[in-house]
Amino acid sequence: MSTPRPSTGSGVRPPEVTLRTITLVGWGLLAWAVVLAVLLLAPSLRAGERSWWVWVPVAGMALGALGYGYLRRGKGNASEA
Repeated sequence: MSTPRPSTGSGVRPPEVTLRTITLVGWGLLAWAVVLAVLLLAPSLRAGERSWWVWVPVAGMALGALGYGYLRRGKGNASEA
């Protein structure tokens, strides 16, 4: 008798992550703030064709703030799904 081969979904699960999503979004907001500060403190990074670079962290912070507010209201709770 041969040993059964494990199927593709063999039941092996990755370790459970204990990081809260709102914490991750908060760190993302902080990272975008650091990027914005670097761009504002180094004018050569936003000169000429790269003048639009400043708007990238601004957009990231705006979207992150929307996500943070969404999660604070409890709408992003996957345990209730």
